[in-house]
Amino acid sequence: MSALKDLKQVVAEHSHTIGATQKLPDSWAFKQLDANSVRRAAILMLFGSADGRGLSRDADPAELDLLFVERAETLRSHAGQISFPGGGIDPEDASETDAALREAWEETGVQTSGIEVLGQLAATELPVSNFIVTPVLGWWHTESAVFPVDPGESAGVFRVPVAHLLDPRNRVLGVVQRGGRKFSAPAFEYDGRVIWGFTAMVADKLFNELGWTRPWSPKREIRML
Repeated sequence: MSALKDLKQVVAEHSHTIGATQKLPDSWAFKQLDANSVRRAAILMLFGSADGRGLSRDADPAELDLLFVERAETLRSHAGQISFPGGGIDPEDASETDAALREAWEETGVQTSGIEVLGQLAATELPVSNFIVTPVLGWWHTESAVFPVDPGESAGVFRVPVAHLLDPRNRVLGVVQRGGRKFSAPAFEYDGRVIWGFTAMVADKLFNELGWTRPWSPKREIRML
């Protein structure tokens, strides 16, 4: 099974969604988007080589990893949470892809010349921070060093093997209580961290669409903030 072929197929299936936006499931969206102040953002889901030897174009999913950023505890929004590199789209950005690559470079120092952009997924509403977020998929064919460029924004930059994320033993349900209601969504455990919220939902949805997801039990719950 070629991971690259699978990723390109999913991008092709999302091509008809360009310009449209998706809503989060009601099980997680405990706020509504404010149409008067909403902003657009882009994230980079960057697939690299889990063994550090570089990616071949016929690599299978077990040979891949994903790049993540741990947000600084001092940030006003989503402090300490795990996210994909990315951020708001600036006026000088020509596209969602340009914004995702720029933000990834600013946050992790990744050399974007080593990334093949495969395309983008459907934009999704993120009411908790009032953004509409477009995920961009990248294939890291020529890897470079990554690190937290600005410690005031990022506490760490790390890579997680896709095989670890797909392992049912590392799958949990992240639970949040808001206004007397319970909201839950898929999450992942890794090295003492929990990848949850929008980041985990985007990853979970992509894995499902790729057909890579392995059956896991939602009975394991972790209470989040």
